[in-house]
Amino acid sequence: MYNLITTDGRAKRGEFKTVHGTIQTPVFMNVGTAAAIKGAVATTDLQQIKTQVELSNTYHLHLRPGDKIVKKLGGLHKFMNWDKPILTDSGGFQVFSLTSLRKIKEEGVYFNSHIDGHKIFMGPEESMQIQSNLASTIAMAFDECAPYPSTREYMQKSVDRTTRWLYRCKDEMARLNSLPDTINPNQMLFGINQGGTYADIRIEHAKAISQLELDGYALGGLAVGESHEEMYYIIEETVPYLPQNKPTYLMGVGTPANILEAVDRGVDFFDCVYPSRNGRHGHVYTNHGKLNLFNARFELDERPIEEGCGCPACRNYSRAYIRHLLKAKEMLGMRLCVLHNLYFYNTMMEEIRAAIEEHRYAEYKKAKLEGFEMKEE
Repeated sequence: MYNLITTDGRAKRGEFKTVHGTIQTPVFMNVGTAAAIKGAVATTDLQQIKTQVELSNTYHLHLRPGDKIVKKLGGLHKFMNWDKPILTDSGGFQVFSLTSLRKIKEEGVYFNSHIDGHKIFMGPEESMQIQSNLASTIAMAFDECAPYPSTREYMQKSVDRTTRWLYRCKDEMARLNSLPDTINPNQMLFGINQGGTYADIRIEHAKAISQLELDGYALGGLAVGESHEEMYYIIEETVPYLPQNKPTYLMGVGTPANILEAVDRGVDFFDCVYPSRNGRHGHVYTNHGKLNLFNARFELDERPIEEGCGCPACRNYSRAYIRHLLKAKEMLGMRLCVLHNLYFYNTMMEEIRAAIEEHRYAEYKKAKLEGFEMKEE
């Protein structure tokens, strides 16, 4: 249940009530692909760094440890000791990134596991069944993430099939939620808008899927090779055709600047591997741009990563120490950088929510973007 509290321009400030708690939006979901955030970050850490939603991957958990095993262990929340919302993506993006290993048919996709090569079939019903076994708060519909660039003809056929698959997802989700042994009978379903950089295809698809009265709607197939300008244009053109009284989720995006721009165009939900991936390589976000802690200039730097930051890394350790850990290949170095980056993103989302509430989002965005351009002395 989505409650739109206020808007500032097209930026939305809302609350999304779920069976696992209320999500304050706009929100950044912290990505834990295989039911863990890469970089030795535990769910107990997530509680301390303002994480609202954890995102896990249907495809990876289906392969390891197996969704049926997760179900036997009481579902994903119990398995990973996390009591707040979890979103599971449908597996579509991973399946479609296995270009050499897959074959798309109307019934679904035949592909080989990237781990041991064994043959797997996944269609809309299978994706819903796996996500129901995982018992996530929000399940994503199974779609095709068409490659960029695609011809208009290919894109239209792909989008039409994604629409047909969405109807099947909705029917299967309703069936699964009514079964007596379903762990989360209140599992929600988000549909996914596709269409590449063809604005007219996107708009028609948005209109078609909006009629299904789903719990939320996502923009998929962006940040796959097109320019930032193209991406912003597509968001701007498409979002007005998605229901304003439902959350809008921009999948797999992005940098802090991407998020600020997309919020301005009406997006509520985000996820991206950048903060954890960059952190594992010693790249940390600050309000004055990104720092590479491997740089020699930090060797004797006794300051925290960012002055005034309340994350566990900044409260306790210096740049010099974290740099030493990274150089020595000590896992603690990676862990501290990941914790800092996720905290940075989660704090930025808090600031965004406050700015929209106070109707000063334009000024906030401008100041934040200018800060990122500045480089530390």
